[in-house]
Amino acid sequence: MRQPADEGSRVGRPVETGMRCQIDIDVDGGFGWRLIAQNGRVVGISTLPYDDYGECRTAFEKLCADQSGVAGGVHHSAEVGSGWVWQLRARDGTRVAASARTYERHSTCRAALDRFRQLLGELDGVGPEFWA
Repeated sequence: MRQPADEGSRVGRPVETGMRCQIDIDVDGGFGWRLIAQNGRVVGISTLPYDDYGECRTAFEKLCADQSGVAGGVHHSAEVGSGWVWQLRARDGTRVAASARTYERHSTCRAALDRFRQLLGELDGVGPEFWA
């Protein structure tokens, strides 16, 4: 782990080694982010397409900065196979993030959502080495 540059500063906060945010382009030309853990597993994904790389990155950074202002929940999904999924919604109700996979157990999915929210807070203000 990196050591914080300044205990009072958000910039330079420790980030788990190897964690990164990757921005991809979908088949329709829209940009989306995915948060990847140090073990290579996708932790969460954006649910909205963005017009360009900068808009997508700004949206993720805003989510990190305002993670306490987004509502989250776990629900059973027949859409994505059988299992549990989590999602986060902005104040206006728009879905902004979701689990990248389904979970067999509600409790495991809830723990994944809680961990994702914790990571968002830790990632607020990270440096360029975080962006893949």
